[in-house]
Amino acid sequence: MSGAGGTSARRVALLVAGVLGAALVVVLVTVPPWTLLPEPPGGRTPVDPSSVLPPDLLARAEAFARALRPASLTSLLLGLVVSAVLGLTPLGARLVRAVARPLGGGRVAQVLLGTAAVVVLGRLATLPVSAYAEVVRHRYGISTRSWGLWLRDVAVSTAISAVLTALALAAFLWLVRRAPRTWWAWAAAVAAGFVVVGSFLYPVVIEPAFNRFESLPPSALRSELLDLAEENGTPVQDVLVSDASRRTTALNAYVSGFGSTRRIVLYDTTLEQLSDAEVESIVAHELGHVVHGDVLTGTLVGALGAAAAVALSGWLLSWTPLLRRAGAQSPADPAVVPLVLLLLSVGGLLSTPVQNLVSRQVEARADLRALDLTGDAGAFTAMQRELAATNLNDPDPPAAWQWFFGSHPTGAQRIAFAEDWQRLEDAG
Repeated sequence: MSGAGGTSARRVALLVAGVLGAALVVVLVTVPPWTLLPEPPGGRTPVDPSSVLPPDLLARAEAFARALRPASLTSLLLGLVVSAVLGLTPLGARLVRAVARPLGGGRVAQVLLGTAAVVVLGRLATLPVSAYAEVVRHRYGISTRSWGLWLRDVAVSTAISAVLTALALAAFLWLVRRAPRTWWAWAAAVAAGFVVVGSFLYPVVIEPAFNRFESLPPSALRSELLDLAEENGTPVQDVLVSDASRRTTALNAYVSGFGSTRRIVLYDTTLEQLSDAEVESIVAHELGHVVHGDVLTGTLVGALGAAAAVALSGWLLSWTPLLRRAGAQSPADPAVVPLVLLLLSVGGLLSTPVQNLVSRQVEARADLRALDLTGDAGAFTAMQRELAATNLNDPDPPAAWQWFFGSHPTGAQRIAFAEDWQRLEDAG
């Protein structure tokens, strides 16, 4: 893209990216609840980490978190370094061309194999750190995976990521070739569509690649959970049990799917360790996400974010010095693949604290729904303590860590929230 027309197209791409970004900000500011409960008589309940776990378990949870944090940061930084080396030097372009050479070196082979090579190389670079993190999880009794199963999980997740990313970039570069001036607009729409389709396909395509699911046999608990979903106004098709104990001792439950594919999923560990009332509380929280449309809102946010990012790439990938640094001749050159993946990584990192700020508010709203739906603050509090004890969740992480990486309120914050809810109920 060159000349006055190219400059104009770049400016339009930047303008559209700004408009989409502004729309995203509006959604992020207006959709999440920023105030959930009025202040109860006597003021808010103090957030006390010691209220979550007894001293011995609290020390163990803190030690577990301290052991994992360096691995998490190292993996993040190492992945970025590898991505930057491949995306901002001709080395990535050489890799893309080299892996396609045995198949004739055509454009399609370069895009598909080059993308897969970059994804796999990035995963291999962080594999030793991931292995160390798995050792830590084994040491603290969180992971139950054999090393064979761990390698299988790594291979499957890497393969899925490589295939989906390669197909997405193949479509992206095809659009660049077909519409040299307006490709970013079409690609933004396609990216948004990928996010929407992925949200619908994930529970029926991706989840079964890692776990086996069986229907919860008829029981009082099953009936209570189905009734809870009906009372919530979000009926489900089934209650499934995941064989999570093959991999972990952690407790969890979730609701996945839409319409005819919506189902409650319980970890088998959750059934084994929580009382029926505690299981109902954790499921009520997940049903809260459904009734508030959090998955659909997340899909909308993801679609807007993806479209804005692609529009912004229409501006960045038309900047000749950046293309030259990456060893690419134009935005349509398959050699641009490593640069695109780098831009995606940087964008994801920069958006993380914003996403998590919103996520914490959304999770708190689901907590409120769970309390309103079950009317049982005692079961909610007991469930939070069981989750913290079994999952070894640090109830008092460093403030900077919680701000950047914390997708949920801390256990101490959630228990204080439940106490505030109960005090308001008692006062009302």
